[in-house]
Amino acid sequence: MILKADYGPHAAFIAPARASAAVWRLIAGLVFIVVAYVALSRMFFQFLYDLFGNGAAGFYQTLFSGNTPGSMLVLLASFGFMTVSVAVTVRLVHRRAARSLLGPPRAAVSQFFRVFWPLCLFSVVLFMLPPWDMGGDYVPNLSVSLWLVLLPAALLGVLIQVSAEEILFRGYIQQQLAARFRSPLIWGLLPAGLFALGHYAPQTTGENALIIAIWAGLFGVLMADITARAGTLGPAIALHFWNNVSAIVIVGMPDDLGGLALYHTPFGLSDTGALRVWLPVDFALMIVAWLVARLALRR
Repeated sequence: MILKADYGPHAAFIAPARASAAVWRLIAGLVFIVVAYVALSRMFFQFLYDLFGNGAAGFYQTLFSGNTPGSMLVLLASFGFMTVSVAVTVRLVHRRAARSLLGPPRAAVSQFFRVFWPLCLFSVVLFMLPPWDMGGDYVPNLSVSLWLVLLPAALLGVLIQVSAEEILFRGYIQQQLAARFRSPLIWGLLPAGLFALGHYAPQTTGENALIIAIWAGLFGVLMADITARAGTLGPAIALHFWNNVSAIVIVGMPDDLGGLALYHTPFGLSDTGALRVWLPVDFALMIVAWLVARLALRR
């Protein structure tokens, strides 16, 4: 998959990074991104804390669990600071335009929609096929009217979040590594490993933390592959967007980032057994969605 593939478009995608491909620049850039992202996020959350006054404590209790619509919108919006941090880093440390992280902009937008609409059709097919539940009935979370009102903001928030992650991992890190090292085992697997590490959260996912991190790592490998095939971030953002809209906006977890979901699953992250039953299904769906994206790019 990542060793024998047509990665011709990848050469043009990584070309802007070749002039500043020294490993020390990547390390310095990652440090700068982390510092800038943490600083901007803290200032943002401190502003909200001061803004809410006496209600700040209650707001913070819901913020990091994302179990209300407001807290989820704030969390998703905060990923914009990641994009800003990467963009500033590319300009200051690597002296190249931030738009080079996306690949050719028109091609990126075109490829986004070439992949996104077939994935929507794939979702319709999944909805029509059994099983029609997840071991129990879906639990309503928001009324349909409220969900529809919030839907534009929710979709924008998810787009901000997934774009930020793809710009960092498949844009910045993959570009810089690929400009310095030819092997896909380096530029494909290292960003995926970092992506997996960022999703390792035993404090919230308990005994399933390692499995979920492996899922994220495999997802990162597939995103690296589709990016190298396309030569832009458009398809990876589309696939990531489709995945996260499904898991955040349509059917979410009741105890983790489920505030914007129309429905909740009949089990939560704390239900180790039920979650492990469905994780293999999620792995399979991820592979099929990646294949759908590949086929869409060939049209």
